[in-house]
Amino acid sequence: MNVMLAALLSAALATAPAPASAAAPADSPLVGQWLLDVDSLPMPPEARPKRVDLVFAATPDGRWNERVRIVGQDDKIMHAESTLSLDGTPGRASGTYWVDVLAAKMPAPNVLVMQFVYEGIPRSTRVYSVSADGNVMTETESYFKDGTPVLRTALFKRAGRTR
Repeated sequence: MNVMLAALLSAALATAPAPASAAAPADSPLVGQWLLDVDSLPMPPEARPKRVDLVFAATPDGRWNERVRIVGQDDKIMHAESTLSLDGTPGRASGTYWVDVLAAKMPAPNVLVMQFVYEGIPRSTRVYSVSADGNVMTETESYFKDGTPVLRTALFKRAGRTR
C-alpha cells in the first residue's frame, strides 16, 4: 500500500502540467539559505537536530540545486546535494543523508514539491512554501509510520537577510 500510494503520487507529480504563470527557478523566493527553527519540530528536544541548513539555488541551465547540512545532537554531520530538473524527472542525490533519488516540481514560484527515495523505497514527499514576505519557509512532510500516514510541519527562517 505504501509503495502503491507513493507510485501514484509520483506519477501524478510527473504528469501534472506546470502552470503557464510559473516563474523561472531563478525568480523563485525559495532561492537562498534557510535555517530550520528546530523548536518548530513536533518531537522531544533531545530527538531534534541541533541545526539544519538548507540552500536552494537555480543553476544557469534552469535546473534546481538543493544542499542540506544537518548537525545532530551528537555533533555528527549529515549532508546531501542534488541538482534536478523541475519537471518531475528523478535525479540522483549525493551525500550521507538518507536519500539517493529525488524528483521535484515547482507548481508556483513560492512552492516546491519534492519526493525522497532511499535504496529504492519512497521515504517522504515534502512541500516547501514561502510566506508572502519571503522570510519564512514552511516544510510539510508526508510519510508513513507503521502503515499510517503522517504529516509533519517545520518552519525555516531565511538566513542572513530579509527579502
